[in-house]
Amino acid sequence: MTRTLYRNARFFTADDTAWADAVVVDGAEFVFVGTDSDAPSSDSVVDLEGRVVLPGFIDAHTHLLMMGEALGQIGLTDAGSLDEIQRRVTAARETSAGVVRGRGWLFDAIPGGAPTAAMIDAVVADVPVYLDANDYHSCWVNSAALGELGITRDTPDPIGGRIERDADGEPTGMLYETAAQQFAWAHRDATTTDEQRDAAVQRVVEAYLAAGVTGAVDMAFDALALEALERAERRGALPLRIAAHWFVANTGDDAQNLAQVAEAAERAVADSGTVRVIGIKLVLDGTIDACTAAMRAPYADGSHAAPIWPADRLLPVVAAADAAGLQVALHAIGDEASTLALDAIEHAITVNGDRPRRHRIEHLEYAAPGTAERMARLGVTASMQPVHADPAIFANWAAQLGDDRADRAFAWPEYEDAGALLAFSTDAPTAPHAALANMYVATTRASALDSDVPAVHPQFALPLERAVVHATRDAALSIGDGDWRGRIAVGQVADFAVLDVDPFSEGNASLLTARVLRTVIAGKTAHEG
Repeated sequence: MTRTLYRNARFFTADDTAWADAVVVDGAEFVFVGTDSDAPSSDSVVDLEGRVVLPGFIDAHTHLLMMGEALGQIGLTDAGSLDEIQRRVTAARETSAGVVRGRGWLFDAIPGGAPTAAMIDAVVADVPVYLDANDYHSCWVNSAALGELGITRDTPDPIGGRIERDADGEPTGMLYETAAQQFAWAHRDATTTDEQRDAAVQRVVEAYLAAGVTGAVDMAFDALALEALERAERRGALPLRIAAHWFVANTGDDAQNLAQVAEAAERAVADSGTVRVIGIKLVLDGTIDACTAAMRAPYADGSHAAPIWPADRLLPVVAAADAAGLQVALHAIGDEASTLALDAIEHAITVNGDRPRRHRIEHLEYAAPGTAERMARLGVTASMQPVHADPAIFANWAAQLGDDRADRAFAWPEYEDAGALLAFSTDAPTAPHAALANMYVATTRASALDSDVPAVHPQFALPLERAVVHATRDAALSIGDGDWRGRIAVGQVADFAVLDVDPFSEGNASLLTARVLRTVIAGKTAHEG
């Protein structure tokens, strides 16, 4: 093995000893972390010129293929009006090859928050147009797309989803929750080639390496994603380590639901190392922005959304996955959904007895008081995304609730105070994938998207040191990898990112302009910028 001394830097270790000024890497691991004067002799020396070095970020909740596809589509998050959305769709049509795909639009950019096919038809009617919402829980389509999907007034709503209809029962162009999955996304998957998926994976790898991300946890894995990532691995084009949760849909039939768990268990046994299935993912509810998250109290308009998984279907699936040693990740944005998630986990513990487990709840955008304490008691990870709290996209979120529930949005310190493990991620492409911008929102509760928008709930902001720990060490712990990665420490794999600025001394605002100069994975430089 070749020993390399990295010196003349400030290494934030995310370990008990928070800072070091030199490390030695032998092969793939750190063999020394400490002061330059104490460093052992090495074969080579890299002078980092006083830079700050962080452990490699682990995006603990992302969607890899979807992110790669999104990076090649029209971006609409900053399109603040219907006119601007229409302008971008029109421009995309000029270069499209027969279909237009966009992503990231916000409900408050649409008059009345009610998109229709007619709004797209007004500018592009000759080819199908598919526009995924910013939360990726609904899809807005034009009339040509409705026709391509075969959706008519007679098409029934799928379990857990809704085809929006007008007063006469005709589809209006909005597909919510499982309707988006089973129609728009299923059609996308069926018409996307392996070559296109390979290009999407390449975009993801390049984007993450440039952001200082060294690993990711995919939260809606399927056979197409697995095959695409395995192809990349065979090509030697996948330096990132991928852990994945197999997506399990509520079919309405217990036997079919349990068969999906069994398939995930089989995939977990057969993992290849770099890409490994470690659990299952269940989506219990939708989003607050679309009024599809399961809340105990009604929305401002008086509506209520039921969980996608009722308890009698959910509990057997979680118990079976727990018995198989799979990690269960439960998407729960509303307080009714997070309570249901914990009920299911507690049921599994009762049924299966004492055994190693580390289940998790994803998002927790609004959770009932006491939820954090219950999660700590049950050993459940709070998997949360700071970029979802960006004030630039918060107004519609708060308006849908319309009451003081908005005052406890994204309350990260509650989980710290309760002693629950808190893992940070981005949920890309529902939000930007950039790790440093994620840290900016976490440490300021200000907007990384629009600097003119004032901070919201600054009392929930975290110090930078703790935010980075949640996105590195705790992200690794959340998937059982904490003993070998996530920190800059002796015996840990040498994953780290070198920044061009020092946000610890220059202030949180520098996170928005900082660049990653070097990303190292297992002791090898994977990116230089």
